[in-house]
Amino acid sequence: MNKNFIADYLDVSSRVLNNLDHVALNNIVRIIVSLREREGRLFILGVGGSAANASHAVNDFRKLAHIEAYSPTDNVSELTARVNDEGWETSFSNWLAGSRLNANDGVMVFSVGGGDAEKRVSVNLIRALEYAKLKNASIIGIVGRDGGFTAKNADACVIIPTESEALVTPLAESLQALIWHMLVSHPEIQVTSTKW
Repeated sequence: MNKNFIADYLDVSSRVLNNLDHVALNNIVRIIVSLREREGRLFILGVGGSAANASHAVNDFRKLAHIEAYSPTDNVSELTARVNDEGWETSFSNWLAGSRLNANDGVMVFSVGGGDAEKRVSVNLIRALEYAKLKNASIIGIVGRDGGFTAKNADACVIIPTESEALVTPLAESLQALIWHMLVSHPEIQVTSTKW
């Protein structure tokens, strides 16, 4: 048993948290406030653990921030039908098209790598962001590593710093939750207080 793992994990987590980009976070707040003012919708995309985060974030943006929010992974029947009939790569972009994504709306991506076409990783996120750009929707990213395609194409993106290669995924997915909870608690975004 590695007795130092817990201390090391928490130490790395603290360093990552303390090195988050405050300018990027403030830019995300500004975009979300503007989106709500124009009555836009927020579409939150994620794959794997980030999909679970997207689902939870949808709840919080709807309930606490009064922003109409959705995630394609919340409807497994539609998602799997799209994957079966149209393919994984276009599953999110075609869902956004079916949702009539427009310039009033925003797309928020939770991802560890942010998408990489060359490596063929999270290509469905890439296609979704290409579609969002085509429709002039706002793009927000909360990603790990170098942020990949998301970081290069977002209007505002927080890249969760890599302090340990072995902990990239757990820290990126953990801090996605911390960041969206910070956003829905922000005094310029939160409308309804939490129960507890």
